[in-house]
Amino acid sequence: MSETDYYKILGVNKNASKEDIKKSYRKLAMKYHPDHTKGNKSAEEKFKKISEAYAVLSDKEKRKQYDTFGAAGFQQRFSQEDIFKGSDFDSILSELFGKGRGGSGRGNGMRFSFGGGTPFDGYQRQQKARSKGTDLVYELPLTLEEVATGTSKTVSYQHQGRSEKITVKIPKGMISGKKLRVAGKGEPDPYGGPPGDLYIQSKVLRNAVYDSKGYDLYMYREINLSEALLGSSISVPTLGKKELSLKIPPGTKHKTKMRLAGHGLPHMNGKDTGDLYVYIQVNMPAKLTKKQKKLIEQLAEVGL
Repeated sequence: MSETDYYKILGVNKNASKEDIKKSYRKLAMKYHPDHTKGNKSAEEKFKKISEAYAVLSDKEKRKQYDTFGAAGFQQRFSQEDIFKGSDFDSILSELFGKGRGGSGRGNGMRFSFGGGTPFDGYQRQQKARSKGTDLVYELPLTLEEVATGTSKTVSYQHQGRSEKITVKIPKGMISGKKLRVAGKGEPDPYGGPPGDLYIQSKVLRNAVYDSKGYDLYMYREINLSEALLGSSISVPTLGKKELSLKIPPGTKHKTKMRLAGHGLPHMNGKDTGDLYVYIQVNMPAKLTKKQKKLIEQLAEVGL
């Protein structure tokens, strides 16, 4: 899981001066302040993040601690109250929104007070009902077999500086990118709201036999030249360890794609199933025996 990057949040480099940091914060605060975004939840969260980033990077000692220990180590040493303590939000936001306002939030029922140190102290009570802690995403490797049948997994992840373990039931069809939500297992909200959620995101591992794309499976099967010309039947293994008979019609070309409907992966939370596609590879021998060469020469004589 990625750490909070205060420099990236403010759009400045690590060598930025205090004035550059202040200038960037002023610009972003004007854009995302709730006075301008009128109840836009995403903008409010953005305003929180840029305010926290500014509180850290504008303070020489806090910035030094952050640069030394990184986001995780820094947050273990500083509470939210410590982070915002001593910051000059009053003066900056009064300049932007007028003295005495500091972003009164007229029109959306919010009122801001900067005397307490953070840009959100004045409406913390309202925020408790709307604010939520940061969600976490855990990437979980799964085999194709596990995707096909479902499974249970014990997940170990870092949360608030410590390791936590939970057991989750993985349903059938959880292909790459699909997520499961575990409510309340994300980061706590610094402003008193409920914690965020933990999302378990699937990443399907490579398989020695099958490739996968969405719910469909793909595999390759070799046949001899004579089988391609005359037709044949071949055995195709499924992910469920069944053997299917696939008819190869006469004149089948190299790289022909053939479909076995309903033998792919099950859809997540649904009754549908993907398909299994078989690519036919016609085996062309690198060397011929004397007998094979003689027969091929005879075929050439009759125009084949």
